[in-house]
Amino acid sequence: MSEVTVRPLEQEDHAAWRELWTAYLTFYEATAPEEVYRSTWERLFAAGEFEPKGFIALLDGKPAGLVHYLFHRSCWSIEGNCYLQDLFATPATRGKGVGAQLIDAVKAAAAERGVSNVYWMTHETNATARKLYDRVARRTGFIEYDLL
Repeated sequence: MSEVTVRPLEQEDHAAWRELWTAYLTFYEATAPEEVYRSTWERLFAAGEFEPKGFIALLDGKPAGLVHYLFHRSCWSIEGNCYLQDLFATPATRGKGVGAQLIDAVKAAAAERGVSNVYWMTHETNATARKLYDRVARRTGFIEYDLL
């Protein structure tokens, strides 16, 4: 049986992180300039309570997924919120618990900080991920809008 391990990103994970994040962006038909890759990697390790953090998932010791998350203040609670961002499991590892364990890791990190509200978005066409999300979370019914 395959074993999934989730741990915080480490500096030595740069190549694996870059490959996984690139695959995530490709899935959503998006790209990021080199300076965004560089800045994001640096920010994942920067001090500060509102800098993003990340976890990597390993399946049998090999990179299988990643997640970024960040905390932010809220007018609705003293503790604030945790936004789960960029959740990705490689196509070959989907259905093997990678995504669920990455979500659990973010939930635990939020709980350590006293934050109970962990939320995220996905595209309405992402049926595979939505099966997991419908199982582990509640759909809020809110619709996202962006100012372009």
